[in-house]
Parts: sequence; C-alpha cells; structure tokens
Amino acid sequence: MNDDFLCIAIDALGGDNGPATVVKGAVTGVNENPSVKIYLCGNEEKLNEELSLYDYDKNRIVVTNATEEITTHEHPVEAVRTKKDSSMVVALKLVKDGICKAFISSGSTGAILAGGQFVVGRAKGVKRTPLAHMLPTSKEPSLLLDCGANVDVKPEVLVQFAKMGSIYMENVVGKKNPTVAIVNIGTEEEKGNALVKATIPLLKEAKDINFIGCIESREIPNGKADVVVAEGFVGNTIIKLYEGLSKMLLKEIKGAMMSSFSSKIGAVLIKKSLKNTLSRFNARNAGGAPLLGLKGLVVKIHGNSKEDEVISAIKQCIEFIDKDVSGKIIEGLSQEIEAENDDIQN
Repeated sequence: MNDDFLCIAIDALGGDNGPATVVKGAVTGVNENPSVKIYLCGNEEKLNEELSLYDYDKNRIVVTNATEEITTHEHPVEAVRTKKDSSMVVALKLVKDGICKAFISSGSTGAILAGGQFVVGRAKGVKRTPLAHMLPTSKEPSLLLDCGANVDVKPEVLVQFAKMGSIYMENVVGKKNPTVAIVNIGTEEEKGNALVKATIPLLKEAKDINFIGCIESREIPNGKADVVVAEGFVGNTIIKLYEGLSKMLLKEIKGAMMSSFSSKIGAVLIKKSLKNTLSRFNARNAGGAPLLGLKGLVVKIHGNSKEDEVISAIKQCIEFIDKDVSGKIIEGLSQEIEAENDDIQN
C-alpha cells in the first residue's frame, strides 16, 4: 500500500548523465530511507537493466514506462502539452493523481516550470510560483527566490515570494523569524528600478515577515539576510555567478596547492580541514530548488547532477513533506487573501 510509504516520482530521462546516475541515486535513497518508495519514469527496459546491478527492496522502486523525452532544445510549454508520454509529464501526473507526493527532475528547467503549473497546478491564491534555492554563506545558508521561474513580475508577487520564503526557512531550516531583504543596487530605498521601488513599501507593510530592507549582491555571501527576494532574471544571474565563481575559486585553490613541493606538503596538512570547509559551499549537498506554491512538491536539480544530488533531493522531499511546508504556504497565503477581501468589503 502506498499509504505506508512517502512516494516520490523521479524523471529518469532528464539531465546530462542519463538514467544510470538517477537509478544509482534512487537505489541509495530507498536503502537509506525506509519510509520512501520511488517511482522511476522512463524507458522501462533501460531502467530495469540498470536496477539489476543493485541490491534493494524491490517493493520500493517501481518502474513506470515512458516512451518520450523532453529535451532542453524544445519549447517548454509546447513540449509539455504534446509529449504526454514523456518521462517528465508521466512523473508529474503521478503527483497530480495523488499517487506520489513529490517530483524530482534534472531535465529542462522551462519544461519543469511549465509542467509544474499545467500538470500539478498552482495552489489557490498563489500569483506566481518561484524557484527557491539555498545559498551557502559565511554564516548559515540563505534562501534565494526567485531563481529564474518568473522574469517579469509585479510588486505584490515579490511580497508573496518573501512570505513563501519566510515560511520555508522557518519550517524546513528551523530559522525563527527569518530576516528578509530585497536585492537592489544599493541599500538606500531611493535606489533601484521601478519594480524594487514599488515593492519596498509593500514589504515594509507586511506584518508576517521580518523585512530588514535592501541588500546588495556582495552581501549575500556574508549571510546578511535569511531570505533574499528578487525577480527571476536577477535571481538567476546571482545563482549562476555563485556557481561559476565557486568552481573557479576551487580550481585556483587546487592549482596553488599543487604549485610547488612546499605547497603540496601544506596541502596534505590542511586537507581534512579544507575539505570540511569546502563541503559547506557545495550546492549539491543542499538538494534541489523547490518550485513553491504548487499543489504538490516539484524539485529541480542541476542538469549535470550526480547520484549525490539525487540522494540529497530525496532527503529534501522527505523533510519538506514531513513538515507540510506546502500546506503552511497555502495556509499563510489564504490568510492574506482573507485580509485582502476584508479590505475590499470595508
């Protein structure tokens, strides 16, 4: 019976590394988490061939056949509408139909966003669904949203993002009364574009968030705010720069440590401490980016994800569902809608 398990649907064809990586992550996921049951969606023959290489509880991994695949080169909305038997759409339907409570994919971001809204559906009262991503900082991780799902939004949408982010940080991360800041080109309220200037007063008026003002991008790595709000274009630019800079610095550090005999000796001495420090800044350890505000949980992981990110995303789904984050977001926004209706009637 599915009632005995937390069921997660995984798009096994999305991503750059093929089904082998997804299968390995799924097997480890069920072996490490006895409450989980995985539905792998993709080419049945290939998936069963990969699964035959591992030992696992056969009752907790179900292969669901899909004859089509959505690629990153296709128009997202058109692909979701026409490829009904793609691994992504088949997996999303499992969530829509209530068979699974969560969906994970490393496939096309645009298709995941379209599928999340058209197949799973937005929750009542949600204006837009943001991609939320945990960013490592010198303090505790910060939540950045939106990371690219919505590039043109209105001020009231950014306010909703702030509320969703606050609920996420409080319930998933355990951060009480998380601080909220909006990305700007300066800390002064008179700076910024029309969207930011129009949003700031609304954020200041919102009673259910702890708004601390504007944040410059350079302060994000210092952990100045727990929730960082931006429209999708800005948020995606921040996260891509974060990822690129992290890879560059890691490469430079390794190069410097191997540059001479003495530096190699030093590298051996600090290897353990350095590894522990750098692991904090590995985005793969944080799982994926959930698409908030849907009727079910949809999680996007990197296109080049390895099995460790699949495993982290499975653990992320368990925590998200156990703490009923989606329900709490819907409840919080329902209170907002009731307040708006009261203001209209008055």
